[in-house]
Amino acid sequence: MRLLFAALALLMVSPVASTAQPAPERPIALALHGGAGTILRQNLTPEREAAVRAALEQALDAGYAVLQRGGTALDAVEATIRVLEESPHFNAGVGAVLTDAGTAELDAAVMDGRTRAAGAVSGITTVRSPIQLARRVMERSPHVMLVGAGAEEFAGQQGLERVTNDFFILPERREQLRRMQENRRTGFNALGVPDPSFVSPERFDAALAASPDLAGGMEHKFGTVGAVALDRDGNLAAGTSTGGMMGKKFGRVGDAPIIGAGTYADNATCAVSATGHGEYFIRAVVAHDIASIIRYTGLSLTQAASAVVHGSLVEMGGGGGVIAVDPQGRVTMPFNTPGMYRAAIDGAGNRTVAIFRD
Repeated sequence: MRLLFAALALLMVSPVASTAQPAPERPIALALHGGAGTILRQNLTPEREAAVRAALEQALDAGYAVLQRGGTALDAVEATIRVLEESPHFNAGVGAVLTDAGTAELDAAVMDGRTRAAGAVSGITTVRSPIQLARRVMERSPHVMLVGAGAEEFAGQQGLERVTNDFFILPERREQLRRMQENRRTGFNALGVPDPSFVSPERFDAALAASPDLAGGMEHKFGTVGAVALDRDGNLAAGTSTGGMMGKKFGRVGDAPIIGAGTYADNATCAVSATGHGEYFIRAVVAHDIASIIRYTGLSLTQAASAVVHGSLVEMGGGGGVIAVDPQGRVTMPFNTPGMYRAAIDGAGNRTVAIFRD
């Protein structure tokens, strides 16, 4: 009798079990940037453009593969940025711009949207991957930011790979610095623009338009690399890494390692990484402002980012752009300069790799 009841019970529940559908997978998304500024088609050879696009694709694929196999948003952000730090086409790690003294000084930051924990480093000169060090600061120290010699000492304690400063420096960067320094002493001042590190992008770009050879023939770009990601668990993360501005002086620090300015992530709103004239991004607290607009007004990610990049930032005289992703996997990448190196795969699987405004 017990066997009969068991068989009947099985028959009663089996049709229901057979029609049950597996829960749909949560979306994943990744976006990255490689700097924004006066990036014009006429200044990029077809070979250079192809190389930059290939580097963007490589970084995008590296980070997205992490998400596809169930990795965390933090892991994806770090993997993406480490590829960009190793590429000579961007201003982070290998190929970083130089200080006025001819050295490379690197900054980076990372933030976890789940806990809002963050780590940042500035003035790094011998750590091969600044973004890796920033994450160690977040996860293995009680601090948010370490700078200079202290950050280098911590890197040594963590066993991170060290290199000589020359590892980051390319011959063309030395030449760009030489020509910039020469222009500062000659015609550059005659145009009323004493130093591109301390003036608005509009004034500097106007000077370049008046004299294209002014900055040593170099493409004028507010160089930074960054990534934002959404993983299968619904967690967001953001990271940013940079060499700063060409010819920077006095230990200058930009927005990239400043949490809330160039880097921010919060699962409730969005993850943001910025690139641009850092002094303005710090003053406007750009990354946090985008998140706050979403939180307090209910505007969409695209609306909030556009309001800051094309609104308050422009009103202050700041140039640049951001990449951002929200908990639904929506991606936006607004910028107010002629170009921004960027790439993304959003929550619907749409893939974008682009450089110019159009």
